[in-house]
Amino acid sequence: MMRTLSLLIINLFYLIASGQTTNLFKPQEITNELHKSNIGKVTFMDGNIPLEQYKKSDFLRSFNLTYKSNLNIRIFLDNSITNYLHQLEPNLSAEELIKMGNLQFSFYIDNKFIYKDNINSGCNFGSGSSKNTSTTLRIPLTSSKPENLWALHMWDRFKLNGGETALTNGTHTLRIEIRPYIITNQINDIKTGDLIAKGEIKLIIKTPVVTAEQIAIQTILPNSGWEISNLEINRQKIEMLNKEIASYNLKDITSVVAIYDGKLLIEEYFNDAGRNTLHDTRSAGKSFASTLMGIAINDGYIKNENQTLSSFYNLRQYTNYDTKKDSIKIKDLLSMSSSFEGSDARSDSPGNEENMYPTDNWVKFTLDLPTDPTKTNGGKWDYFTAGVILLGDILDKNVPDGLEKYADQKLFKQLNITNYQWQYTPQKVVNTAGSLQMTSLDYAKYAQLYKNNGVWNSKQIVPKLWIEKTFTKQIKIPERDNQFYSYLFWNKTVTYNNKNYETYYCAGNGGNEFIIFKDLPLVIIITSKAFNKPYGHPQADKIVHDYLLPAILK
Repeated sequence: MMRTLSLLIINLFYLIASGQTTNLFKPQEITNELHKSNIGKVTFMDGNIPLEQYKKSDFLRSFNLTYKSNLNIRIFLDNSITNYLHQLEPNLSAEELIKMGNLQFSFYIDNKFIYKDNINSGCNFGSGSSKNTSTTLRIPLTSSKPENLWALHMWDRFKLNGGETALTNGTHTLRIEIRPYIITNQINDIKTGDLIAKGEIKLIIKTPVVTAEQIAIQTILPNSGWEISNLEINRQKIEMLNKEIASYNLKDITSVVAIYDGKLLIEEYFNDAGRNTLHDTRSAGKSFASTLMGIAINDGYIKNENQTLSSFYNLRQYTNYDTKKDSIKIKDLLSMSSSFEGSDARSDSPGNEENMYPTDNWVKFTLDLPTDPTKTNGGKWDYFTAGVILLGDILDKNVPDGLEKYADQKLFKQLNITNYQWQYTPQKVVNTAGSLQMTSLDYAKYAQLYKNNGVWNSKQIVPKLWIEKTFTKQIKIPERDNQFYSYLFWNKTVTYNNKNYETYYCAGNGGNEFIIFKDLPLVIIITSKAFNKPYGHPQADKIVHDYLLPAILK
């Protein structure tokens, strides 16, 4: 009896020492016969086939991967994610485990490692799925719908980091391997567990057939409102651009417009867009708040950009009052360098824009925010959409008849822009955070206005001094090489043929950009629907560097 007990104790110590500790949670009982016979496998399916309907005959051995397809995987495990993480760090609680770890996906093409993605700890696996108990997971890799899902972003990152290059025309073997991972300390050391599932499929890649009509440079139709440029360009470069867009190597682009020396040089539309399409350029619309602030200062409705929030609000009426709020200047909001504890780059930031949108008063949300003890006003750049909402509210309350009418009279009508669409805040004030929709040619008027130092049709619309301040590097953008921010405009230098060309530009989610070259007579408009895609802005940069500048500068 004593010998048996001793053996049990020894075996228990062995299990603990080897990491085979008791599960934190009892995983779901595996009763599905398909699951039982495929534990440890990643299976592939066309679309989302519910588990209860999923059959072995649905397992894909090959798949025609197109730009708009619905490749899904279903993973069959013998334990839950939390329990796998518990095996890596037995001393952590379930709450700590799911905050510090998740699954790691490794992608191989033709047995060559391409990319590894430690998915964010906050990523979940669909309704009805639990990290504590679920043992089967369904994940969409591609979708024909415009969805915003972490798994689709993971697939986009895989393609952006070598997958696109590896998946040339023909048939390739994709293998996916899955392991648990956990971040073990404050310096982000990662501990990876054993392989828990893998699977492979043959992907058939066929470049879409592109017609001569799609490649051809589009004729600029009459009545554009612009004088047509007669500048000779390298037409082959624009044809190559059109081919890349038609074959989906450049994705979701809706328009490319170039204005040279104040004249319309290039006007191209794609993916069902046209001259009259109103484009949602997201945060590129923020720049209009800067323009209207400059006009309002010139008109005397706002003293100057050094006015503080305490001039417009009784800040003691709001929660988290701090004297630092009193000294936040309009300039700090324009340059996104206020001391508010708000950052759109961090999902855990109290002032993240995603926390603002569900509230019924965006201005109150912003003024209620605490200040960040690590920030000084004007000292540190941090992208902060809620601050631009304050600018819109200040303008709306101080210009005659509200901001919407003021913008129409003082800016849009001056540029003969009549077809546009605002979004609104819950208080029915025009939304200065973005999504001011216009046609590409009207966006070009706005950008050309800045190129003209604020003059349109011989009339000073925006003060020249305000343009000069906007075309000044107001603050350095951290972690971006030689990039700066101005009054709701971005700044970067484009290098082409060993020459540097400084640009100021408006930018919005998806790769939307209005680019003004400081030392070239050139304005470029790129509109796109690549919302939340990692390739949105990189492909806009590629269009400028690889196609437009070579076509125009030759």
